[in-house]
Amino acid sequence: MREQGTTLVAQPSEPFAMLGPLCGAWLRSISDYIELTKPNVTTLILMSTAVGFYLGSLHSMNLLLLLHTLIGTTLVASGTAALNEFWERDVDAKMLRTRERPLPAGRMAPWKALCFGIMLAIVGMLYLGLLTNWLASLLAALTLTSYLFLYTPLKKRTPLCTLVGAFPGAIPPLIGWVVARGEITLTGGILYLILFLWQFPHFLAIAWMYREDYARGGIAMLPVVEPNGESTGRQIVAFAAVLIPISLLPSLLGVTGPLYLVGALLLGVAYLYYGSLAAAAKTTLQARRLLQASVIYLPLVYGLMMIDKKPL
Repeated sequence: MREQGTTLVAQPSEPFAMLGPLCGAWLRSISDYIELTKPNVTTLILMSTAVGFYLGSLHSMNLLLLLHTLIGTTLVASGTAALNEFWERDVDAKMLRTRERPLPAGRMAPWKALCFGIMLAIVGMLYLGLLTNWLASLLAALTLTSYLFLYTPLKKRTPLCTLVGAFPGAIPPLIGWVVARGEITLTGGILYLILFLWQFPHFLAIAWMYREDYARGGIAMLPVVEPNGESTGRQIVAFAAVLIPISLLPSLLGVTGPLYLVGALLLGVAYLYYGSLAAAAKTTLQARRLLQASVIYLPLVYGLMMIDKKPL
């Protein structure tokens, strides 16, 4: 405080004056690291992993083992996402929907994202191996390597990248299953197939909605390579149609009951309906509706599986 005539005026000390900006910068940095992990995608991965674990549990569910599974999977998925953003930072800078990410926006040095991603991935794989089992760790490693070194580079070369990316994208429920069971079985494979097939209408809808943006980034998604939308529509309808009988197999194999059977059938028909509308109209509006249908379909199917699971 200093005297000013007869008035005492409080003067903030310099360290406290700097505290606000420093806290703001620190919080922004934390936010950027979180953004690198693609939380929305990671949430979907964890949901699929938890469902696989629950359905694979023979008796009462081991909650501690589930927690370890989810922690390890979160670490690997987050590391994979961060490494993907490191790899595609130049492409992201060209696209409107991604140019404000931490790397293309210049808020983070690329080496920091690289180190962050490697650290998370390695810790996550070791965590899964030591606290769940090494088969789960191997599946997580397979997901990371195929996503980064096959799917990611192919995105700039061929629309087949969607097919290649669907293989690692469907592994999460299998990770949960093998932690609960210790092995890959037919039912675990069916869970894999359901997620594998679901991805195509989902991602093709996104690709259609953002086809101009993907073109700016040089991404060879099908709607970019074949802009008339005919091939995109055929694939949407074909994969949504095949998904229907595959999604019924858990009940036919005795893993789930009649509630799931009826629910999965109705949801599959609805998914195919919205896919058919998108394929016929070839508009951004119908693609968005298909995308919305896809994000409703999956958690509802998973929920029915868990509600109507039969005792094993």
